[in-house]
Amino acid sequence: MAKEIERKFLVLNNDYKKQSEGILYKQGFLNTQKERVVRIRLVGNKGYLTVKGITRNISRCEYEYEIPFDEAEHMLNEICEKPIISKLRYKIPMGNFIWEVDEFLNDNKGLVIAEIELEREDQEFPKPSWLGKEVSGDPKYYNANLVRFPYLKW
Repeated sequence: MAKEIERKFLVLNNDYKKQSEGILYKQGFLNTQKERVVRIRLVGNKGYLTVKGITRNISRCEYEYEIPFDEAEHMLNEICEKPIISKLRYKIPMGNFIWEVDEFLNDNKGLVIAEIELEREDQEFPKPSWLGKEVSGDPKYYNANLVRFPYLKW
């Protein structure tokens, strides 16, 4: 079974932009129930289908598959819940880790979240100076919830 162990943090400033260039991600959800989330994502010229289980602490099962771009685009536009999540993702290597910083756009503009994937829940990791408050356990920051409750309406 594939397992995702991830911690999420708010971001204090734009210093992360000095280390990477943002790549546009578009994603939509076929299902947003907390027990199972099914996501369609476009990154560049690639499409992905991702299935995630319920989050326990900071871990959950995750399965991701590359799918044909045109099929992913059609599902995103025609089948997924609206609004579609758009964000710029910055990947910042730090030691043996990669921080992913998501700068949300459109209905979630102004929200910036940094994520790091770990091998163990208790694993130590480097903390950059632009890292703010941890929000790992707060469901309002889950991408699937940002569809129903966009950041601009908080």
